[in-house]
Amino acid sequence: MGSLLLAVIYLIFISLGLPDSLLGSGWPKMQVVFNVPSSYAGYVSMTISFMTIVSALISPGMIKRFHTKWIVIVSIFLTILGLLGFSVSGSYWMLFVFAVPYGLGAGSIDASVNHYVANNYSSSEMNFLHCFYGVGAVISPYIMALALRKARWNEGYRWTAYIQSLILFICIISLPLWKKNEKADVGEIRDSAGIRETLKVPGVVLTLIAFYAYCSGEATCFLWTPSYFAGTRPWLSDDVIASFGSLIFGGLMLGRLISGFISNKLGDRLLIRLGIALELIGIIMVFLPLQGYIIAAAGFVVIGTGMGPVYPAIQHMAPYNFGKRYSAAVIGLQMASAYVGSTFMPMVFGIIQQNIGIGIMPLYLLIFAIINIGLLELAYRKVG
Repeated sequence: MGSLLLAVIYLIFISLGLPDSLLGSGWPKMQVVFNVPSSYAGYVSMTISFMTIVSALISPGMIKRFHTKWIVIVSIFLTILGLLGFSVSGSYWMLFVFAVPYGLGAGSIDASVNHYVANNYSSSEMNFLHCFYGVGAVISPYIMALALRKARWNEGYRWTAYIQSLILFICIISLPLWKKNEKADVGEIRDSAGIRETLKVPGVVLTLIAFYAYCSGEATCFLWTPSYFAGTRPWLSDDVIASFGSLIFGGLMLGRLISGFISNKLGDRLLIRLGIALELIGIIMVFLPLQGYIIAAAGFVVIGTGMGPVYPAIQHMAPYNFGKRYSAAVIGLQMASAYVGSTFMPMVFGIIQQNIGIGIMPLYLLIFAIINIGLLELAYRKVG
């Protein structure tokens, strides 16, 4: 029974990643259809992110009132509604309407499932599960590419909604599997603290800022890595530059896969320290003033590999660092911090590089890596 439930949770993590890459991969065609500037994708993305932040902030109250399985069911349904809404949108303004359920479905499920896994499974499982989030994020661009080749961009969203519907059906028929941990969790969840009380706990605010810094660097890499090579190695062909968008994603998946095998032996704190040390090595590789691109490209893979264990390890440590009473609120606040960082800081970097130059990117990443590890170490001292 436990293995079957874990398999379902792996599917849930794939479902978390599936919607995240669709807008970026489909926007070049959507922009033409809607007859709007390319920058208008940012407004839709920010709307989705804002609703995700709202959803993450209300997740502690949701976890306290409802079991994780019901939050999963409702959240996946909201995501399906958003995907189907995008698929029938004939005007640009309609995207904002359906961005509401699209974003709301992401925040609560992310926070609640991470809370459930952190309290019921090992650090190893947490890393493997986050690796499968990457599987979903990698699959969806191929779905959109197939839709653009065989039909229209709308079908990319519709086909993804069908896959999500299948996952939802599997989650519904697997509801009895959750009973094993349900009774044990009820007392602790009902006694869980709210957001205001949790913010007063020593080390929580430091952890939130550290998580914000981590996600700021990660999202900046997601968006700007190809542009970095276009600006610093302009002789490279367009297709080679475009392919560099996968460097960070590949590194993240590799880092989480490796961490899944070693995290139980090393522990979350040591894993984070080693990961950020590896990230710093990757940043140095990108910094090197070399004419070729191989070392820099390898550097971004190393950065991604180092980043890989940081996100799941910080989430998994919440019950250990702050106690189960505060873990639901801490994880919800961490998710909100993550989305604030990933929403705004890549945009800030865009403004900076426009005035200074894209070559500033390694320094930008270095600043966030230092903030990340520095504040985490301070938080460790606070919690003991």
